[in-house]
Amino acid sequence: MLKFQTASLLLLASLAVALPACKKKEGCTDPTATNYDPDAEKDCCCEFATVKRFTVTDLGGGVKAVEGETDENFTFTSGTKWLIRSFLYVNNGATLTVEPGTIVKGDKDSKGTLIIRRGGKINAAGTAAQPIVFTSNQPAGSRDYGDWGGIIICGRAPHNQPSDPVIEGGPDAQYGGTNATDNSGVMQYVRIEFCGIAFQPNQEVNGLTMGAVGRGTTMDHIQVSYCGDDSYEWFGGTVDAKYLIAFRGWDDDFDQDFGWQGRVQYAVSLRDPNIADQSSSNGFECDNDAAGNPASPYSQGVWSNVSIFGPKADASTTINGQYARALHLRRNTKTQVFNSVFAGYPTGLYIDGNSTQANAQNNDLMFRNSVIAGMGTPLNVPGSQTWDQAAITSWFNTGGWNNTVYPNNTDLQVADPFNLSAPNFLPNGGSPLLTGAEFSWAPLTSGFFETVGFRGAFGATDWTAGWANWDPQNTPY
Repeated sequence: MLKFQTASLLLLASLAVALPACKKKEGCTDPTATNYDPDAEKDCCCEFATVKRFTVTDLGGGVKAVEGETDENFTFTSGTKWLIRSFLYVNNGATLTVEPGTIVKGDKDSKGTLIIRRGGKINAAGTAAQPIVFTSNQPAGSRDYGDWGGIIICGRAPHNQPSDPVIEGGPDAQYGGTNATDNSGVMQYVRIEFCGIAFQPNQEVNGLTMGAVGRGTTMDHIQVSYCGDDSYEWFGGTVDAKYLIAFRGWDDDFDQDFGWQGRVQYAVSLRDPNIADQSSSNGFECDNDAAGNPASPYSQGVWSNVSIFGPKADASTTINGQYARALHLRRNTKTQVFNSVFAGYPTGLYIDGNSTQANAQNNDLMFRNSVIAGMGTPLNVPGSQTWDQAAITSWFNTGGWNNTVYPNNTDLQVADPFNLSAPNFLPNGGSPLLTGAEFSWAPLTSGFFETVGFRGAFGATDWTAGWANWDPQNTPY
């Protein structure tokens, strides 16, 4: 009996020792949890990511305020007027859809700004009959430059900076990557009005800011009006665009930096002679980077069929003294311009810097089949550089390039391009702009550019008709 009891006790002891070895592994067994453990057998302590959603407040009268950030898809419906407060972020993986005909306003007090972060998308596909409007929340007659921030889109395409920068203007949003075909969504038939805020020097929110936006993004039929900084600015990226309008902007119309290598066909700008920026206002301002470094990819945007109408309708027009140049090509840029017209600035083409002038001599920077008209000084360079006035003139007039200088804007025979309330950009019959375009230049043979006979942004068709607005100050939104 004693032997039996002793054996039983020994068996129980051995089982007690063995049992802990058979204990099930604890851990989170939910695959949707952030701490999911595929080896866990017993569920314990699951943790789930907090999903960020916009805060939406019904203000009554069919208006809803929206603020914060979203990880989920969201739609601005056309039956509601939407008010953006502060920095409004669309995060990685989320898409903001804006229905055709929707009115979206930026809050003035909080400097409302729409930011699409890397991996986020905007789907703003308006139509000619139902354009999408981003505008001021001030009443008609009281709107002004910089009433709200604007639209910022960040993508994953290349740039030429040492690391992925934070987009200028103050938002918490980086841009950049290696995907030239990155897709940040769609913007079609969109107006952006009374935007553009300088939060601090060299830290501005432009009308439409694009940081490393990729070529998979669709952009066409966009009008930026009354912007308090640059109407459009590209920081690197490869995004293409067609049918762009810059209307009565404050600083530059089309600003290109950090290795942008996109393509644009059909773009027009018109300036208010009284409004210009203290930094000097230009039609084009093109840099490789802020220091003019030999950094790859180079800023080498390709432009065709552009019409830049500056502040000087004629020689007697009084203009703001801060107006500068139709094109300021500087800091090692390799910008390429074809089949375009530039009119009504104090200076026309200004090629600035020994490296930029070397790019022009090497045919990396190009200016072909284009017209300069009504300029105080059609062609110019700074003093004490490789080129002088004779050198840029000789370069511009190279045989076969078919560039032309006209002394007066009227020589262009364009209907009414300097009319600030109802411009007509169509060439009249007999205009020299109706012919002279050439699309055999290598940068134009990619398949993106349509082959047309006219120079400038317009032939016989006014592509601004039906969706653009030349009097947003008095429109009852």
